Amino acid sequence: MTAPNPTPDVARATVAANERSSVLIRELTSGDIHRLQRHFLALGEEDRLLRFGQAVSDDVITRYVASLDFSRDSIFGVYDDNLALVAVAHVARLPEGKNGRVAEFGVSVLESARGRGIGSRLFERATIHCRNQRVDTLYMHCLSRNARMMRIAKKAGMEINYAYGEADGYLSLPPADPQSMLAEMMQEQVAAFDYAVKRQLRTTRRLFGALLPNQRAA
Repeated sequence: MTAPNPTPDVARATVAANERSSVLIRELTSGDIHRLQRHFLALGEEDRLLRFGQAVSDDVITRYVASLDFSRDSIFGVYDDNLALVAVAHVARLPEGKNGRVAEFGVSVLESARGRGIGSRLFERATIHCRNQRVDTLYMHCLSRNARMMRIAKKAGMEINYAYGEADGYLSLPPADPQSMLAEMMQEQVAAFDYAVKRQLRTTRRLFGALLPNQRAA
């Protein structure tokens, strides 16, 4: 007896689940600064407005990237097969105050990479990292019409306050435990291996691309 063919909705859900499970997130360093700049410059006008809360020019983005402090903040990225950053999350440490240690989460995903749950996966990665860094609260600020960010906030169970077309989300984090420490270590190791493989494949493609024209000419 043959199994019934899945309905289109089930098939799409299965593909989406597989794509989400394949999202590998790597913590970035100052060596990724040029890729970060290319990523943000690739954002369209509306995406820049939703990411930064206001219209920003190329010059503003360039200054923003130059101001990133990798020794204080944590930045995570998702690469495509050509090692271009298709998604970036910035976890900025805020000055410690009466609310304890607080970090702010910001995320951007290129249009070509949407629909795979990458934004949610980056939020999960940021949450684990913040727990392990003894952050008490993960904070998120966005325009209230930013549907993608609002979905992430609601899915995570954030406390959300609305005012004047903007929204602030707060998520109290539990302390780190052996499971969270191991989870972050494993995720980073797998992402680092994936990056190394993609870099080797890119180098191989470039090598063959350089050799093939010479072979044809011969």
